[in-house]
Amino acid sequence: MPLTTRRAVPGDAGELHAVAARTFGLACPPGTLQADIDAFVALHLSRERFEEYLKDDSRVVLLAEVDSRPVGYAMLVRGPIADPDVRAVVDDNSIELSKIYVLADNHGSGAAAELMGATLEAAAGTGATSCWLGVNQKNVRAAKFYAKHGFEVVGTKRFLVGEQWHNDHVRVRPLP
Repeated sequence: MPLTTRRAVPGDAGELHAVAARTFGLACPPGTLQADIDAFVALHLSRERFEEYLKDDSRVVLLAEVDSRPVGYAMLVRGPIADPDVRAVVDDNSIELSKIYVLADNHGSGAAAELMGATLEAAAGTGATSCWLGVNQKNVRAAKFYAKHGFEVVGTKRFLVGEQWHNDHVRVRPLP
């Protein structure tokens, strides 16, 4: 079945949370405590948080669906970069690719590549000149995916999941 990608609307918050709850742990390195993953999801990826994100003009949330069933999502965030490690290596006119996840059942199907294409198109539509993201240094699968889509490592930062700090690579790619 073909994948469709669309801008998420407030009524999608529950589905976005459900996908986020099933996918966030996939990006965490081995050894990350399930309690820390659950705490992160409860704090940052709850239905209520997605309702807030969808009302926030500085965010673009895309929902990927197959046969009207959510299979992934992506979130772009515009605005000043708060993290000093990122600010040191990323241009002010860059937009953050904060989240991009696809359900495990859809890995290898091309869904992630299609979602990335739509996300980069949306990012370019904001007027940003580049797109940046953070990815765990141990997430080899994601690193290969991002490199394939033109994201290059430009620095490092830290990312807190529950009580545990993780080391991320900061990656950037130019936008058309």
